[in-house]
Amino acid sequence: MFNCNMEITAVAEEDAELRTSALYRNSPARKSIVDQLVIKITDEKEDPELLIPCIKAVGNLATTFEATDTRMIGDPLLRLLHETNNFVTKNACIALTKFACTSNYFHVEVSKAIIIAGAATQLIRLFYFGHWNVQLHALVLICYIAIHVPGSEELAQAKVLAVLKWAPKHHYFTDHEKLNKLFYAALDVPENEVAEAEACMHATYGWELQRSYMTPAETLYTLLHKATSTSDLYHFQSSKRC
Repeated sequence: MFNCNMEITAVAEEDAELRTSALYRNSPARKSIVDQLVIKITDEKEDPELLIPCIKAVGNLATTFEATDTRMIGDPLLRLLHETNNFVTKNACIALTKFACTSNYFHVEVSKAIIIAGAATQLIRLFYFGHWNVQLHALVLICYIAIHVPGSEELAQAKVLAVLKWAPKHHYFTDHEKLNKLFYAALDVPENEVAEAEACMHATYGWELQRSYMTPAETLYTLLHKATSTSDLYHFQSSKRC
């Protein structure tokens, strides 16, 4: 059942007509799906194999939630950032990012709700010390929150700006730069080795980032730069006022 919900909501995420006709905010179909998902996600004993499709389904429905409807943001999804199962944590980050990304109309309200719930510190911990397949997703969510609520005292206390400035030293960026040189500069590299390296990069460094919640014009580089610049500018303006 929950895999079916995930498939239906995944189609609805890409199909505006389906969202507005069958899964609009007050529709019985949407209410039924969301109620089932809330029950599953809030069950602390739920099997991760059943939990992950539910988390994905919630993320797929992110744009159908009102600004005041934060029941998925609070305990359910934010609690999962503390999960020991890396795949659960990763999918919780992705779902939360679909709520907080710029393409969601209520991204500012959602970003504030995430901050108020005290998630910034845990996201930073996940970026620094989390499993490799969680780190970049945590960083993307940190970036969106920093862009949308740059004046947050909670973010300042969590030293988010320091995290953003350190992020380019993460092995993703350094390794990606090396691979770019391999692809575009080392033209004498055998084609089969380039293909193997490219396949490794796609598998290892989570190109689902782009597919999941970024606009066609966004990359992890541009998002990080924007988050750092926005936070830097706010801190500079604040220091001048003091």
